[in-house]
Amino acid sequence: MDVQAALTRAHHEEWARVVAGLTRRFGDLDIAEEAAAEAFATAVRRWPAEGVPPNPGAWLTTTAARKAIDRIRRENKRDDKHREAQMVYDGPPETVGAIDDDRLRLIFTCCHPALAMQARVALTLRMVGGLTVPEIARAFLVRETAMEQRITRAKAKIKAARVPYRVPSAEDLPARVSGVLAVLFLVFNEGYLATGPGTDPLRPGLTAEAIRLARLIRALMPDDGEAAGLLALMLLTEARGTARVSADGELVPLAEQDRGAWDASLIAEGHRLVRGRLAAAAAGTAPGRYQILAAINAVHTSARDVRDTDWTQVLALYDQLVRLDSSPIIALNRAVAVAELDGPQVALAAVDRLGDTLSGYHAYHATRADLLRRLGRSRQARAAYDKAIDLAGNTAETAYLTRRRDQPH
Repeated sequence: MDVQAALTRAHHEEWARVVAGLTRRFGDLDIAEEAAAEAFATAVRRWPAEGVPPNPGAWLTTTAARKAIDRIRRENKRDDKHREAQMVYDGPPETVGAIDDDRLRLIFTCCHPALAMQARVALTLRMVGGLTVPEIARAFLVRETAMEQRITRAKAKIKAARVPYRVPSAEDLPARVSGVLAVLFLVFNEGYLATGPGTDPLRPGLTAEAIRLARLIRALMPDDGEAAGLLALMLLTEARGTARVSADGELVPLAEQDRGAWDASLIAEGHRLVRGRLAAAAAGTAPGRYQILAAINAVHTSARDVRDTDWTQVLALYDQLVRLDSSPIIALNRAVAVAELDGPQVALAAVDRLGDTLSGYHAYHATRADLLRRLGRSRQARAAYDKAIDLAGNTAETAYLTRRRDQPH
């Protein structure tokens, strides 16, 4: 067996299990994180020489538990805590079901609403995803020391506020799940189209991590429709990843993408999830925001050519979404479908009504520019492109908008 591949796989599959189990046992995120990291570092040293153990997860769990006990001893914890740790170490192995429950508890702890959203994202990527602090810092364009402090403060707040390490009660669960999914969606969006200027426009490492965590949530909560919807949305979006930026580093909009370059397996998986949610809706379960967004993406990815797009269905889905989420960004995206069905003049009127709230959003100006261009209002279109370029978040968007602005009409 390839030892490096085994280490990588173990890190992906076992990090959250190990951290979650240690958190339950010792009640301390710091101890859990440090002991897990030491266990994986030990594996990196020993597995190449000794071979990959038959059960890597059990090996890592046992090693991490020893590391945690050693730390407790070094820090001269109270005798009862020491005995508790020793008893856990000497006790029977955990069942897979219990470990899965621990991971779910860990996710809800890291995404607790007592923490700011940025702290939730950082803590989730570290404790659940296993990303290193430098990796998280690079992804979100902050200094390593600042990210380390953010994670440290988040763990301290959890301890000080005595945030319970548990799955929320039935009445609190829907709101708390939505918070977890919002964290994962934020991680995915940063990878899908990075917001920082002068950086790589796509961060495939982040989108892959978001999808991996979304799969985990889906597996742990198979009956949650929005968890399935978010995973489907991510898969159908990620499927287009290789076609979204040209060889020259320019963003390629959906209508111009090479659909033959889309990932057929991700699309098929995403469509299966969407069909499953449509079946649930037919049975009387109303779809949520992520499920509707996934259905919209399913319509787009079902069309072999942009001219085959069922815009009537897209608009109907946006009308359904607006009833759940009346945000101006949803209204802006709906206007794109309106333009295809009712023409750019009708769509422009809808977009202009959003100007007071979206004047600082580059996509608002880019959408206006496209509609004005289609109406032959070249001077106004150019001004709108200029505004979009000023506000654009990365080099790929800037390159695309600049080309569109400078193209002859």
